[in-house]
Amino acid sequence: MSEQSPAAAFREQTTGSDVELAYAGHNTFLKGDPRSVDDLDDVDAAVLGAPYDGAVSNRPGARYGPEAIRRASAWWAYLSGYKGGLTNMDSGEQVDFSQFAVADCGDVPIFPMDRETTAESITAHVATAAEQAFPVLLGGDHYCTYPSVRGFAEGIDADSIGFVQIDAHTDTVSESAIFGEHFHGSPTHHIADSEYAEYENVSHVGIRGYESPAFFEFADESGLNLFTMADVRERGIRSVVTDAIDAAADGVDAVYVTFDIDGVDPAVAPGTGTPVPGGLSAREALTVMDILGARDSVGAVDLMEVAPTYDPTEGTQRLAAYLLVRFLEQKFASA
Repeated sequence: MSEQSPAAAFREQTTGSDVELAYAGHNTFLKGDPRSVDDLDDVDAAVLGAPYDGAVSNRPGARYGPEAIRRASAWWAYLSGYKGGLTNMDSGEQVDFSQFAVADCGDVPIFPMDRETTAESITAHVATAAEQAFPVLLGGDHYCTYPSVRGFAEGIDADSIGFVQIDAHTDTVSESAIFGEHFHGSPTHHIADSEYAEYENVSHVGIRGYESPAFFEFADESGLNLFTMADVRERGIRSVVTDAIDAAADGVDAVYVTFDIDGVDPAVAPGTGTPVPGGLSAREALTVMDILGARDSVGAVDLMEVAPTYDPTEGTQRLAAYLLVRFLEQKFASA
């Protein structure tokens, strides 16, 4: 047997050498183990990135979202590891992120000039992850959610999927004269038009700004569960999100949650391609994820449209990471 290496001897003798600083080491979500998507048998949550923004209609840059969200998430892993757990000062609960296993499967293969092949790649990789663990997708523009939902449904062999979308926009465009049928304004239409879902089990939270003419009539006729920012202001975020998840979960096998960061007010999260004033506060957004993460019916989550180059403070990706951290806390680390 060989003698102990100098590096091993240093780590053994030096207090704190086993603590990895937030900005050091591998750039994985919550400092999770780098894993192949085919090797997730002992994993609770599997994180994948989709660095694709070839389907945007406004400002590009969401291709850099997965890397930025991963880096921001390291702060909570570092704190938890350094302190041996944490106290959630909102709930008073004790949290230790080492209590559940997160694997980071890296980014799915992306084909920047080929949307169709990119979509097939996302579907295949999310399906493989969903067969073994709870899938978490980091976007990427919001079109990526459509192939991700398909992959999730295939991976868990579901007949029906509910869908909760936190967003400024409804993404229900069936066809655009400029962008065609497949762009980041169309994923909800394609999801509701698929064999896995219909509008009666689609819930929108935080919608604001402007939509197509006669959109309220469309929502009534299609059965879409629409909760605008006006509803949030009138009823409060807890009531709205509870109704949204109840409607989405009614009679389905599982619910997929998608959070477009532009659902948050751009004064708080400016790093996104299509910002709309008047959105959710950071506190409201965290409450959304606390509620959704605690629901057993939710089987997958994504966080989309973070475009970090538009936010030099790095606050947008920090909030995005925190939203997922709080969601996963509720899903896996709550008493």
